[in-house]
Order: sequence, then structure tokens, then C-alpha cells
Amino acid sequence: MHLQDIQMRDPFILADDRSNCYYLYGTTDKEPWKSEGVSFEAYTSTDLVHWEGPTVIFSPVEGFWGTQNFWAPEVHQYQEKYYLFASFKAEKHCRGTQILVSTSPLGPFLPVSERPATPLDWECLDGTFFVDEQGQRWMVFCHEWVQVNDGEICAIQLSSDLSQPIGEPQLLFKASSAVWPKLLPRRDGSGLVDARVTDGPFLYRTKSGNLLMLWSTVSENGYAMGYASSESGRLEGPWIQQKQPLVQCDGGHGMIFRSFEGVLYLTYHSPNKTPNERPFFVTLEEKDGGLVCR
Repeated sequence: MHLQDIQMRDPFILADDRSNCYYLYGTTDKEPWKSEGVSFEAYTSTDLVHWEGPTVIFSPVEGFWGTQNFWAPEVHQYQEKYYLFASFKAEKHCRGTQILVSTSPLGPFLPVSERPATPLDWECLDGTFFVDEQGQRWMVFCHEWVQVNDGEICAIQLSSDLSQPIGEPQLLFKASSAVWPKLLPRRDGSGLVDARVTDGPFLYRTKSGNLLMLWSTVSENGYAMGYASSESGRLEGPWIQQKQPLVQCDGGHGMIFRSFEGVLYLTYHSPNKTPNERPFFVTLEEKDGGLVCR
């Protein structure tokens, strides 16, 4: 099959040197919004054109806390294992990012702990993995606009086996620090129209050493994705927002990967309406410390 045959939100590519294979992950439940969560599925390819699958990499075991909104899985290779970061929600349980582990990119993935890595009383989503220049492990995630109105992107340290968060989350920036998010009605019933979305952070360091962060929001043209750059080159920032998004075609929640041939790619889903969303690949170029779509 080809990408246009795959219904998927929030695509994520693992280019695995061990198997010389690409693994495509994403939100794959056919109705991911209100129905009970089913599973995460993955597809495999050796050329980024022809894809095989799907293979179920996670389905909830008995006692798993998440029951709905199985969203945005990412798989990262770390210390000889593969770690799945994904968002879940349940009745009377805030949405959060759970970390799971496997010895294979195709799972099965099992939780590293009984609770999500995000704060239990925060509505959170879209955790991604980052290792800084000192080797410290971090999860970068969104504190949801539905709870805080002005969506936030935060970071929290992780233990060496990724099983526990360490300390308190650090605020990196808010959606209002960029000029391109659209103002939305708050979810608190106040009638105020000043809320802004943060979605899908992903960290990327350029060959020149600049640290960039992709993130998505709702813009005047629909779903969109842009990036910020760290003025210090460190995760702590400060983060400077680009004036225009990279993608503004009602698409977003993407990530960056390099092919085995060295080509730099951006992947994202578009359009943003279920069941029409599909994964897309666009070649990228590093230019003047930033990114340009070819």
C-alpha cells in the first residue's frame, strides 16, 4: 500500500538502523475522539513508498488505566530498547502521556509504570522524548488549552530507565508567544474567546547546532505547524517563535527524520478531519539555522 491508503493522524517515523527499515506509527483508531480506545498500529517500509501492515503494537492489557483517546504514539530507541510515548484518557482521569517499552519496534509494548509521566491533575498530551547535551532525559509535552486556555509546552526530567518523572514540570513557552495561533472560545463556559492550542512538540537539532521545536496549533487557515528556536541552544530556551508556520494547509502534528540515504524529511497529517487524514512526507532543507520545505 501507499501513504494515501493509510488513515492516520500524528504520523511518526522511526528509521531503524538495526533492521534497515522504516516504521510508521500514528493515531490509527478509526474513530479516535469519542469511541473506546482500541490499539496502536504500525506500518513498515524499506523505501518510504511501499508500505506493509498494519501490525498491532499495543492493545491495553487488563488493568491499564487508559480507556479512550489513544493518541499520537512515538517510538524512540534508547539504551538498546524501544520506548513508546503515547497519550490516553479515561473517565475521571486526566489525559496524560504514558511511557511503554519493548525490545522490538513492533512491540508488544508494555507500560514502564502504573501511571502516566505527566502530572495526574493536569490535562496533557503529546509527550515526546529528548536527551540534552549533558545526557539528561526529558519528556516535552503539552499542558492542554482545554484546562489552561493559553496552551503550554512544558518539559519534565525522566529517570534513567524512563519509568519515573523527576521534579516538577518546567514551562518552555505558551501558544500566545507566537502570532499565528487562532483565538478560540474557552472551554470553561465563560464565553471568552482568547484560548490558543498547543499540539505535537518535536525537538530537532540542526547540523549547525541550533535546537528547534516543531509544534502545531489551530490557525486562521485550519490546523498548522511551525517551529521555535532556542536562543541558548538548550531546552530551557528562551524560545523564539517563527513569524510564519511551515505547514498551513490544514495539516500538522509532525516530526523530522532523516532517510538512510541522508535526505531530511518532514512528516505530518492532512487534512485534519476524520476520516480523511493521511500521512504526508515533504523534504526539508536546513537554511540560515532554520528549516525550509522544498
